Amino acid sequence: MHSPSPRSLVDLPIRRLNRGDLVPCADLCEDRGWPRDEHRWGLLLSAGTGYGIDAPDGKGLAATCLTMPYGSDLTAVGMMLVAGRYARQGIARRLMRHVMEMVADTPLALYATEQGQPLYEDLGFSPVGRAERVGGRFEAIGSGGSPAVSASVAPSSSALPSSASSVTTRPAAADDLQAMVRLDLPVFGTDRTHLLARLPAFSDRLQVAEEHGELVGYAALWPSGQAAVVGPLIARDTPTAQALVAALATTTDRPLRADVDARHKELLGWLTEHGLEPLSRTTVMTYGIPDLPGDATRRFAPLTVATG
Repeated sequence: MHSPSPRSLVDLPIRRLNRGDLVPCADLCEDRGWPRDEHRWGLLLSAGTGYGIDAPDGKGLAATCLTMPYGSDLTAVGMMLVAGRYARQGIARRLMRHVMEMVADTPLALYATEQGQPLYEDLGFSPVGRAERVGGRFEAIGSGGSPAVSASVAPSSSALPSSASSVTTRPAAADDLQAMVRLDLPVFGTDRTHLLARLPAFSDRLQVAEEHGELVGYAALWPSGQAAVVGPLIARDTPTAQALVAALATTTDRPLRADVDARHKELLGWLTEHGLEPLSRTTVMTYGIPDLPGDATRRFAPLTVATG
């Protein structure tokens, strides 16, 4: 069966996705060279709203897009995927226009690949930042240089500032959720309780950082293909972020991966020193607001680029 013409493709109906679409969504990820990530899709479709176009040849989905609402303050857009056999035929533009109509006046944010950025710019999005994806085997540095990895004190290639000397990390407990939400709200800039409440079940490990009994950071580790993803990563400062990453690294045999805000050059350099390598980059873009809300100095990595 030959592919339909561009005109018939852009006229195909858009429908809501549900958990019954996990396998077709994963198939589409695989089609585009991404990890299948049924696990991530399960979270996204339960906490957000998925949109899809069924492939006219009857073989799964032709395209997907996901929106993650944060009240009336912000909606994140992600998982914009078009099957390779239907690429460059107007489907992505149609889906994005549909999403923009559905959210009405709510501001939008997304992480754009180099290939996708021209489309978003054409639709009125503006670049406001960048994320650097790094990945690889995390290596503890022992004798002959930096201190070895510790779950209680942040490791670094140089002496730690005294402000970090009393920071400890531990696995999160059920009664930490409220403190995490209180910490997260000014950092992320809008309420994402509906996501944070799902982290204990979604994550392989959820770690918090404390100083004198006060929560000063948290991070999650979750599976994606052959890797373990660090995100979200929220921390008072870079040494606290390092302590959280180091603690999580001791709990997995998988390579680590993270999408780090490019402004956090010190953390990126430290991750490189510990064995992670640059993989790719995305451009943070917004529509309807001049920049992301919240405090970028404490926002080190998103849960996933699909959720902002």
